[in-house]
Amino acid sequence: MSRVAVTRVFLVRHGATVLSAEDRFAGETDVALSEEGREQARRLAARLSRETLSAVYASPLGRTVETGEILAAPHRLEVQKRPGLREISHGRWERMTRREVEEAFPEETCEWERDPYTFAPAGGESGLAVTARALPVLIELVRAHPEGAILVVSHKATIRLLLSSLLGFDPRRYRDNLDLQPASLTIVDFKDPMRARLSLFNDTSHYAEAGNAIPVVPGARLSKSWTADQPSPQR
Repeated sequence: MSRVAVTRVFLVRHGATVLSAEDRFAGETDVALSEEGREQARRLAARLSRETLSAVYASPLGRTVETGEILAAPHRLEVQKRPGLREISHGRWERMTRREVEEAFPEETCEWERDPYTFAPAGGESGLAVTARALPVLIELVRAHPEGAILVVSHKATIRLLLSSLLGFDPRRYRDNLDLQPASLTIVDFKDPMRARLSLFNDTSHYAEAGNAIPVVPGARLSKSWTADQPSPQR
């Protein structure tokens, strides 16, 4: 049987940060990894150390660059920054908790819950705007690495929006239908830049020694359709 020629993209969400643990909006806020996030990245780096990578790319924000550097070290590769891969901007919601946003901007919150793809809070970006800047970057990288494997480190919303576009999901429901853990591994194989197949999603088996190999049931950071009837998670 002949081998199918593909470009394999290892899509990685950055490791945990202090603000992600506090459930704060930190889209364009340049926050560093927590020590937990660095350990998550180190475990994933060990897992991927035997893979042959052509290149490592990342959003220019500190948490993605640091994650990328940890993952790139075993391969002796430089992290190449791509601004289009940065996280969605939440505008005036940045650094606020979900509850603070709901109390301060109830009308914006309702619109965002209804359609996060076309709505943007004041000073922020819509999901559509993120897709419009991130998808061309990913397609460009696939074109640049035919029949190779690359690693791309980005952010929760950005990766989910990319997957929605590539796989034909309704992007208005990306927050309802897709969850993504810190330092999780997602693999997308491209037959060509227009044909993509999801081979692995939100995998955290490299957490195993820490006793958390199985992603937890979502209890926060998702839309109200998931969390409205649930008590706040204990932290």
